[in-house]
Amino acid sequence: MAETTRSEPRYGNRPTMKDVAARAGVGLKTVSRVVNGEPGVTPDTERRVREAIDALGFRRNDSARVLRKGRTATIGLVLEDLADPFYGQLSRAVEEVARAHGTLLINGSSAEDPEREQELALTLCARRVDGLIVIPAGDDHRYLEPEIRAGVATVFADRPAGLIDADAVLSDSFGGAREGVAHLIAHGHRRIGFVGDRPRIHTAAERLRGYRAAMDDAGLPVDGRWVAPGSTDPERVAAALAEMLSGPEPVTALFAGNNRVTVTAVRVLAERTVHGRRPPVALVGFDDVELGDVLGVTVIAQDPAAVGRTAAEQLFRRLDGAAEAPRQVVIGTRLLARGSGELPPPPSR
Repeated sequence: MAETTRSEPRYGNRPTMKDVAARAGVGLKTVSRVVNGEPGVTPDTERRVREAIDALGFRRNDSARVLRKGRTATIGLVLEDLADPFYGQLSRAVEEVARAHGTLLINGSSAEDPEREQELALTLCARRVDGLIVIPAGDDHRYLEPEIRAGVATVFADRPAGLIDADAVLSDSFGGAREGVAHLIAHGHRRIGFVGDRPRIHTAAERLRGYRAAMDDAGLPVDGRWVAPGSTDPERVAAALAEMLSGPEPVTALFAGNNRVTVTAVRVLAERTVHGRRPPVALVGFDDVELGDVLGVTVIAQDPAAVGRTAAEQLFRRLDGAAEAPRQVVIGTRLLARGSGELPPPPSR
């Protein structure tokens, strides 16, 4: 039986400047000068050092250098779900701003869990990020007060902070929902259903408020059976839609409170039309959906890139010493009329 030999660990043993100095046959200070582009090294010595660097695969460790400046050149982003197109675009915008400032972005998803949000945020602080951008899952952010006092710049995005004063960059959830429902009313609808996310979530509550405001503006009553906030789970949403669309006086139009609800609504309405040959139902969704333009889905479009970019720019203003009072910036939405929200109600019997 062949004898097995234990190999040296392959990972975790990165070459150091001391290794480079030994291979090149020079002092540690000489390697430091070459690595940092400082004068005082002859061309031949610099060549030997660079050959040693290439042979060993040495990379400069910037940690000590940035710590001497009082920063780690990293920021953290706590978001809900990176797989959601809205948060993907927001994250990309934050990353671009961070890159322009020579800073690395570290992000993590809370999965809409307040405890996980807190754990992620405090873990990032423990790793000494210079600042945080948080998309809140919870409604109590007092746990961040010690970190903010210690100098961790913090900006909230998409939703405001809970129980603390902090910078926030939001989409106009109330105004956008109000415009979307008013659009349905302008096309003749009077029985309009609302299906949204959990009401404890700031954006969901604001969109429901916008729906009610538009109905009130038009002098229209809101039947309790037309309003269904809750989980965005497809089964829950489909059941709520089935109830609204049944009975002697079903809703003739729907306002979907976010992109996940909109996707389920599109599927339910498509199945209903094909299999039941029933009159089409108008639909406006809050936030755009993939292939929404191809499918003809009318939406209230947010600008997640503007939200992320504005939040990141405010964060770096804070890191550069801006000391004004916390401020809230609201990014506008726009109506994209594509067909589903322009369907008229069926003729009265």
